[in-house]
Amino acid sequence: MKFSEYQQYDGLGLAELVAKKEVHPHELLLTALLRAAEVNPKLNAITIPMHDYAQKRSQQSLQGAFAGVPFLVKDLFQEFKGYPSTFGSKAFKRANYIAQTNSEIVNRWEKAGIVTFGRTNTPEFGIKGITEPEAWGACHNPWNLKHNSGGSSGGSASAVAAGIVPLAGAGDGGGSIRIPASYCGLFGLKPSRGRTPWGPHLSEAMHGAAMQHVLTKSVRDSAAMLDATHGSELHSLFSIKTPEQSYLDIIQRPPKKLKIAYSVKSPIGTKVSSEAEAAILHTAQLLESLGHIVVEAQPPINGMSLAKDFITTWFSQFAYTIQETRSRFNIQNDDFELDSLALAAFGETTTALQYIHNLNNWGQYAAQMNHFFEQYDLYLIPSTATTAPKNGEIKTPVWQKQLLKTLLKIGQAHRLAEGRFMEKIIKENLKWVPFTQLANITGLPAMSVPIYWNNNQLPLGSQFVAPFGREDWLLQLAQQLEQAQPWAKKYSQIKI
Repeated sequence: MKFSEYQQYDGLGLAELVAKKEVHPHELLLTALLRAAEVNPKLNAITIPMHDYAQKRSQQSLQGAFAGVPFLVKDLFQEFKGYPSTFGSKAFKRANYIAQTNSEIVNRWEKAGIVTFGRTNTPEFGIKGITEPEAWGACHNPWNLKHNSGGSSGGSASAVAAGIVPLAGAGDGGGSIRIPASYCGLFGLKPSRGRTPWGPHLSEAMHGAAMQHVLTKSVRDSAAMLDATHGSELHSLFSIKTPEQSYLDIIQRPPKKLKIAYSVKSPIGTKVSSEAEAAILHTAQLLESLGHIVVEAQPPINGMSLAKDFITTWFSQFAYTIQETRSRFNIQNDDFELDSLALAAFGETTTALQYIHNLNNWGQYAAQMNHFFEQYDLYLIPSTATTAPKNGEIKTPVWQKQLLKTLLKIGQAHRLAEGRFMEKIIKENLKWVPFTQLANITGLPAMSVPIYWNNNQLPLGSQFVAPFGREDWLLQLAQQLEQAQPWAKKYSQIKI
């Protein structure tokens, strides 16, 4: 199959060709491998090849909704038995860590029939909203190679947008599906807390804030893969009510008339680009043309307080990750990136009482959103504050590194939690992506929809947040938006 034909199909479309015996899975794999060989040297999206495994699997009799479809998994919490997992870290890379079992999410993808042929680039331990790990190097955006693909699912996003695969594994702990979806012009859904599995290596990630799913070109691929992966398992801490019918069936019906609140204001008071505002206003107009009610309104949540509680919990968890990695592999600080050490040092200053206080606040934010959704069905906000930043543009400020170094030297690192330092740290770390953490903290489902491209043909996503467990509302609306303003034709404009 030629790439010009291959790229016209989404995952379900390719699976249908396989089912009709119009194409063989091995032929699809060869097309994907040829495309990867052509563009991956420019993108740096795929870091760990699995060609031997894929060649054998593509010759097997495969079953499932995506039988025979080429696929990539993220190199972060999506372990694949017998293959390296580096978590984007020099530490794991040097230790040559080989997974002994599959992650459960990988098992469920396999049961859906996909053919995995590689692992994708991610920032060290997924800690950043950009993908520029020292272990592998920056991942480039196929819309403009000078720009980054976002993080932490940056490699997967870059590969899907460039047409290497129609969908790829992703994860979202602070926006890591929705951010690269926004930057790369893809559809990205973060499921509700507990919707997809985490076992057997973990029971949950960051109190259920992080969820596993995929990045896709089409809405129906995301719906069908959620059908294949959702549901309880013995290792996962959280469980959630099973939908009464499949998501793929649900999106065949249009959504009800929705009342949607929207806002373009940064919850932490940072600058939002005129393009991000334009994207939301454009989306609001499209929603109104489809018969929905759109009202400018915000939930009564203190954005800086939420950001503080997110940052404190995130960095504290990260400090634990660094400590566990040190003890597991007996490695030194130079195996970690300087930014990672700085964030971990910040996390180490958090006391148990502070941590529990922050975690208790998470429940308050969820309650406030529950009350908000008594008035509105969905909440529309930018996915990101700008289009994709250029590679190397986002760096930890020198003042922040110097401050940390000084405070650590004098044994006063706990002062980082003081208001005058904390506010600066929050704004510096989240100013590019201030909108995504709300859904992670509250456990609510959220999606980024590719509705808008700027004059330079860089995409910028529109984010919708829904009540808990209402992935069906999000997917129905996304399907309606995709039909009203098809974005699939956009991908043919990528020239790399």
